[in-house]
Amino acid sequence: MAEPSPARTGAPSRGRAGALARQLLAFALVGGVGFVLDLAVFNVLRLTLLSPESMHEGPMVAKVISTGVAIAANWIGNRYWTFGPHRRTDSAVEALEFLGVSLLGMGVGLACLWVSHYVLGFTSLLADNISSNVIGLLLGSIVRFGLYRHWVYHPERAAASAETARRRESVSSRRLARRPEVRQAPEVASVD
Repeated sequence: MAEPSPARTGAPSRGRAGALARQLLAFALVGGVGFVLDLAVFNVLRLTLLSPESMHEGPMVAKVISTGVAIAANWIGNRYWTFGPHRRTDSAVEALEFLGVSLLGMGVGLACLWVSHYVLGFTSLLADNISSNVIGLLLGSIVRFGLYRHWVYHPERAAASAETARRRESVSSRRLARRPEVRQAPEVASVD
């Protein structure tokens, strides 16, 4: 008797599971680079210009800046590597959606930092790092990966974007083909 196919049993195929594993690994590596940037920028700002002693909201402002730097690095890594096969031709819309999802993820991290620092009163550098760069990062990453994979870089949206671009190109080509040729006036020889 033949073994039931993965589609019939509901189990994911090995190929799909392997693709997901590769995508998760790439996402983690890109996120690791973003994490190092975020952590370094946050701590430099938190210990210098934006320390709580010099600015009450310093830790929050430092986190917004450091996360902004990480978002820029992560967009490049995720667009061209993690979700590269599914990136869309409408890169401006894709970038705005990526930014929206990233800001949502940043909001999760900021909420963790705010609760820890201002509500619970854990104001040490270590507590700020644990709340924003461990708990907030983990929860924000779960939100970001899900939304990047199922919305921003969804394969069907990439295919639809490519099809729209092909249609636009085809319409433009037909319009150019229908234009009457512009005849140039014959050149008049100049008399010296």
